[in-house]
Amino acid sequence: MKILGVDPALTITGYGVIYAKDNKFSLIEAGIISTKAEDAINSRLKKIYTGIIKLISDTNPDVLVLEKIYAHYRHPTTAYILGQARGVICLASAIKNIPLVEYAATRVKKAVTGQGLASKLQVKRMVAGIFKLNNLPKYTDVTDALALAIAHSYIARIKR
Repeated sequence: MKILGVDPALTITGYGVIYAKDNKFSLIEAGIISTKAEDAINSRLKKIYTGIIKLISDTNPDVLVLEKIYAHYRHPTTAYILGQARGVICLASAIKNIPLVEYAATRVKKAVTGQGLASKLQVKRMVAGIFKLNNLPKYTDVTDALALAIAHSYIARIKR
């Protein structure tokens, strides 16, 4: 199964495409889609949307996996901004007719590290170990996206 994990954000959206079969993983592609804070919101969202559309067209994933929105009640603006980025990613998924799956961050961390409250560094190290990377990826957004894809492969396999 080819899985596209996306860690959405308005400034840096991380993505990772993996191939998973029988708990064995191959890294196909990973990176970021970045936007500039000084650009208009519609331009930033368009860049995320077109980047995801191109990524789907280039890699042809079987499923797109997103993290469910979690925002602290003291920071409602974070949820609003994140929701805009997620919205264009969901739209791209629908237009390209790719199934969309969402998981809570704690479920992803539990699937990948064995601990639902694992730190970002623990997730990063586990992802690097799974793909036998010599160096930790620069962006946590990329390892979070890869963790989403890995978690989906585990969870989907259990559901079968």
